[in-house]
Amino acid sequence: MTDTGLVIGADGQPRCFWAGGSPDYTAYHDDEWGRPVRGDDALFERLTLEAFQSGLSWITILRKRPAFRAAFDGFSIVKVAGYTGADAERLMADAGIVRNRMKIDAALHNARVAAEVDLTELLWSFAPAGRDRPRTRADVPAVTPESTAMAKALKKRGFKFVGPTTAYALMQATGMVDDHLTDCWVPVMR
Repeated sequence: MTDTGLVIGADGQPRCFWAGGSPDYTAYHDDEWGRPVRGDDALFERLTLEAFQSGLSWITILRKRPAFRAAFDGFSIVKVAGYTGADAERLMADAGIVRNRMKIDAALHNARVAAEVDLTELLWSFAPAGRDRPRTRADVPAVTPESTAMAKALKKRGFKFVGPTTAYALMQATGMVDDHLTDCWVPVMR
């Protein structure tokens, strides 16, 4: 790792500090993380997965994402909003996903709340104006005023498992902020 927090991949490309631990991380970093995501179902998926990640490593969620997508009907807000107690029990029995009752209940509840709002408009309203990429790992925040405001707005509307840190991770993952390090090879996408 360089002193700025970059790792140099087997292909010689400089990547953000966290992207060198596994091929899964490298692919996620190179092809998805920080790229703008719009669309209510796509954002609901990311919001739900960030909530499931709370207290776990992201690689756990990333590796279970195909099973999550199958278990949650592709994260269709309309479908998940209609889930019943039987669906919650089905999810609790699914070894392919993280089986945490509070997180599953929150996901089902959040789908019902999301069905009542324009999730894309709501979430993207908190994206800060363009800013420079962080120069070093130490320059990457865990929480920002925007993520704190997003979490408050989501909670006010009834969303669960969406604190400021989760909100900021969502902002990073969906390109609302670009936290690729300055010298990372991934091009600026905004």
